[in-house]
Amino acid sequence: MVSLDDAITARLESHGETFEILLDPKVFDLIKQGKTFDIVEYMAVEDVFKNASKGTKPAEDKIKEAFGTEDIAEIARKIVEKGEIQITAEQRKEMLDAKRQQIITYIAANAINPQTHAPHPPLRIQLALEEAKFHVDPFKPLDKEIDEAMKLLRPLIPIRFEKTRIAIKLNGTDYGRCYDDIISFGMVEREEWTADGSWICLMEIPAGLITEVTEKLKHKTKGTASVKTV
Repeated sequence: MVSLDDAITARLESHGETFEILLDPKVFDLIKQGKTFDIVEYMAVEDVFKNASKGTKPAEDKIKEAFGTEDIAEIARKIVEKGEIQITAEQRKEMLDAKRQQIITYIAANAINPQTHAPHPPLRIQLALEEAKFHVDPFKPLDKEIDEAMKLLRPLIPIRFEKTRIAIKLNGTDYGRCYDDIISFGMVEREEWTADGSWICLMEIPAGLITEVTEKLKHKTKGTASVKTV
């Protein structure tokens, strides 16, 4: 548990009151990376304050009125999601930039243009989000942000999430150097070795990754790998 001297403050103003909690600064990095975590584990003190620096606390009935619960985990989560964490302007910009890139990377990897069945380049997604005036919330769950981004993108560019099944064929000598890359893209549904010593597999991946999978395997096998949609 972090010491009080090193803790940062998260604050929410609601129902005419101020509610504060003290958190481990590591929370900043976890939120920036879009990770899910148990917020209670990162609280310096498992309590809610009216003014954390002075140690004053709001009345119990005010807490119940504002949050509808006395559960500290639920209260802390709402303070972080709806309130603000005292971080520098530079830290906030860093969080926003990192999360925006996460969103763009995820959409580019998992979505396609249904008219061409090809993925959209990340730059096209970035420019469309800028045109739509998409604002990143550093404390909103990543999946919610992606849903919001897709809602704004659909009127501007043809786009949808789609999975596709592919068949991969490798020479037996390439299997060892390529297998870890293959399973990083998705789960292998079926695999078998053929009479000529080749390895074949069937798997499902995000449609936007077909080009990346093909290029990576072609590079590692000096062009002998075969990747086909099925």
